[in-house]
Amino acid sequence: MPLNLAVLISGSGSNLQCIIDRVASGALHADIRLVVSNRPEAFGLERARKAGIPTVVLPHGNYLDREDFDRALIAAIRDHGADAVAMAGFMRMVTPMFLQTFPGRVLNIHPALLPSFPGTHGQRDAAEYGVRIAGCSVHFVDEGMDSGPIIIQAAVPAFPTDNGETLGARILTMEHRIYPQALQWLSEGRLSAQGRKVFVAPAARSKAFIGEPGEYMVFPPLEEGF
Repeated sequence: MPLNLAVLISGSGSNLQCIIDRVASGALHADIRLVVSNRPEAFGLERARKAGIPTVVLPHGNYLDREDFDRALIAAIRDHGADAVAMAGFMRMVTPMFLQTFPGRVLNIHPALLPSFPGTHGQRDAAEYGVRIAGCSVHFVDEGMDSGPIIIQAAVPAFPTDNGETLGARILTMEHRIYPQALQWLSEGRLSAQGRKVFVAPAARSKAFIGEPGEYMVFPPLEEGF
């Protein structure tokens, strides 16, 4: 059975687009039931409409508090038959009530090698700090800020001349690889978390990916189609 997925966005939706594309290619076994944004101007909404995916806009300023917003968000997700959630540039923290509604079924992509540089400017913070290896992480969402158990990470080189934009562009290429992969593992029921450690059940088609020699590394390895 495909993953019945809701994707939450706040901006351009490039990770949403890569999820749409992987579904279309057959690599990701998911049915994107809806795309939700808290910002009506988010370009990702147009990406969803172009792909024929239902959209819902919930401006967070229209709600009394986070719990009130999350009740509306849960209702929209349930109304569209989704039971898993992918946060793709969604600039809101969810409440325990939301997480309890979709236990172990809420994932997020963050543009840094967690636990380093959590928060809204991971790429910029890493570049300003002067790291030599940066990257991105897919993790289960918990009640903290980018603090949930890590599923998969990709590393990219960081140069002294980098700023948030140049480093972010390099990281983004790998975000588009690892996020659909993590969602496919969720779709196949191959993810299990024990405390902070996430285990991926093996598959015969698994194979490692290391981009250009000496440049990119992903672990656990990407599989065919990603």
